[in-house]
Amino acid sequence: MNPLRKFPCLLSIAIGLLLASPEAAPAQSDQYLQAESQQLVALANQARADAGLPALKWDAALAQAALKHTRRMVSEGGAIQHDYPGELVLSERAGLSGAHFNLIEENIAVGPTSPEIHDAWMHSRAHRENMLNPEVDRIGIAVIARRGVLYATADFMHAVESFSGVQVEEHVASLVARSGIRIMPDRTLARQACTVNRGLPRITSGAEPTFVMRWQDSDLSHLPNNLVEQLASKRYREAAVGSCDPSGEAGTFTAYRIAVLLY
Repeated sequence: MNPLRKFPCLLSIAIGLLLASPEAAPAQSDQYLQAESQQLVALANQARADAGLPALKWDAALAQAALKHTRRMVSEGGAIQHDYPGELVLSERAGLSGAHFNLIEENIAVGPTSPEIHDAWMHSRAHRENMLNPEVDRIGIAVIARRGVLYATADFMHAVESFSGVQVEEHVASLVARSGIRIMPDRTLARQACTVNRGLPRITSGAEPTFVMRWQDSDLSHLPNNLVEQLASKRYREAAVGSCDPSGEAGTFTAYRIAVLLY
């Protein structure tokens, strides 16, 4: 019996970069600047192209999370921060906005123009590494004008697909079936086994599985190595696949928890 494989929650957040004093200019009404936000996206993708990296795709949910935080920075005034008292952390903001990811990063700034904000990010190692991270593939940026300057939040993530529980089971079952094993239609015991870390729920009827594999991950493109080795052994004829809610360690990172029972 194999233990649960822990889901790797990856989080990289750079420090805020203050480019100009927001108190130096007279106050004005908040204004979301779509053109300036898209300019920062274009500049980021140009920098990535110069580094030989693929362009980042716009993600509306990520942009919504960035906008919420930018509004908070504007309302707070003073030194900008990634997390204010009582505010959700980055991964929670993005997850509740509808983004699905297994890695997320953030740059923040206050500055006079979008090009100057981008230039400052590029001259800061941590901010530049976030922007040029080869593992991220989505971007969401929000810029708001206030007090004569621009407040900007840029969120980057590696997006993952969103599947329902049944879709997870069907996908994993298709991978298991490639080994020639018959997939059992009854998923009840596998679903119950998914909810515990070891052992099996009480079996009232039917055979007991001789191998149980549980794991949690965001990537469903392949099976865990331990399971692949068991399937290759040709000792099993049938399998049951069940999914359940991921354990709390995943937080708002997208993850799937699965159990495969081999007979």
